Amino acid sequence: MDNNVLAKVEGIEITKEHLMNIMRSLPQQQMMEVSTVEGRKRLLDELIAAELFYLEASANKLDEEEEFKKILEEATHSLLQRFAIQKLLEKVTVSEEDMKAYYDNNKKSFVSSEEVRAKHILVKEEEEANRIRKEIEEGKSFDEAAKEYSTCPSKDKGGDLGFFGKGRMVPEFDKAAFELKVGELSDVVKTQFGYHLIIVEEKKEAAIKTYEQVQEQIKQTLIRNEQTKVYTDKFNSLKEQYNVEINEDGLK
Repeated sequence: MDNNVLAKVEGIEITKEHLMNIMRSLPQQQMMEVSTVEGRKRLLDELIAAELFYLEASANKLDEEEEFKKILEEATHSLLQRFAIQKLLEKVTVSEEDMKAYYDNNKKSFVSSEEVRAKHILVKEEEEANRIRKEIEEGKSFDEAAKEYSTCPSKDKGGDLGFFGKGRMVPEFDKAAFELKVGELSDVVKTQFGYHLIIVEEKKEAAIKTYEQVQEQIKQTLIRNEQTKVYTDKFNSLKEQYNVEINEDGLK
C-alpha cells in the first residue's frame, strides 16, 4: 500500500492528506486530542467506520428513501446558497493605488505604541531583591544575577522579556519599566508575583508604521469593505428581480 494511503475500505482510499485536513478543521481542544499517534489511530477508525456505514447505506438503498431525499434537498439548497455568495465575493480585488490612498488618508490609524525592551529579576522576598540590587550596583552583571537568582523562566535569557507595549504587564511593573531610562536599574518593584528588579535595554517611541508593515492589513480591510458593498448591491438587485414578501408582524 502507498505510504500516503492509511487505509482502504472496499477500494475507497483514506489518505494522510484527508486525515490531516480533518485534524486542521477541528476545534483546538479536539485537535490536541488527536495530535498523538493513539489519537490519530482513533480518528482513522472513525473514518473507516464512516466508509463502512456509507457502503451499508448504499447496499440497503437508503439514498432512495423519501426522508433521505428531503435531507439531501435541504443540504443542496443550503450549499448552493453559500456557493453562490462565495462565487460573488471571490471576484473582489483591490488595487495598489487604492491601498496606498487608504494608507495616506488614515495614517493616524497605523501608529505603533511606545515600547520598551526590558530585563527583570523576580524573587519572593523584598530583602533578597535589595541584596541582589546591591550586588548589581557593586559590579555584578544583571544577566548573571538573573540566571543565578530569578524565579522567572526568563532567567535563562538573562531575564530578557523582549519588547512590550504599555498595558501588557501588571500595572506596577508597567509603570516602573516605562519610567526608567535606558540602562537604568529600578528600585525594588512589588507586584502580585513577588519582587522585581528591572532594567530597560531599549526604547521605541510611538511612530507611524510604514506602508509595507500594514499593507496586508489594509488589503484585507478594503476587500471586506468592497465585499460588503458588492453583497449589498447584489442583494438589493435580486430583491427587485424576484418576488419577495416580508411579514414583519411575525417577528414581534
